Amino acid sequence: QVQLVESGGGLVRPGGSLRLSCAASSFISLAFMRWYRQAPGKQRELVATISTVGMTTYVDPVKGRFTISRDIAKNTAYLQMNSLKPEDTAVYYCNLYRAGQNYWGQGTQVTVSS
Repeated sequence: QVQLVESGGGLVRPGGSLRLSCAASSFISLAFMRWYRQAPGKQRELVATISTVGMTTYVDPVKGRFTISRDIAKNTAYLQMNSLKPEDTAVYYCNLYRAGQNYWGQGTQVTVSS
């Protein structure tokens, strides 16, 4: 069983930045790490992925603003979010996928509002 603990969410003004962290209880070097988000009344959506070899992909609404990264030594993944918009408001979830198994964090709230 892998445990994921997210942190770094909060309230930020439009145009501001936040960095989310996802600390895993197990090694992440052989896992896909993903960030999802779920806004009120909407389905959970994939935001960004970093593969086992470090390749990154993003959904169009966040391209050029968000950056996913990882520190293998610390078993931690990150999501740097810049130029935040009100429509980025959501609960953000960390996901680890390894050997056919999915693991989820508890989520961290990000609110973008003036």
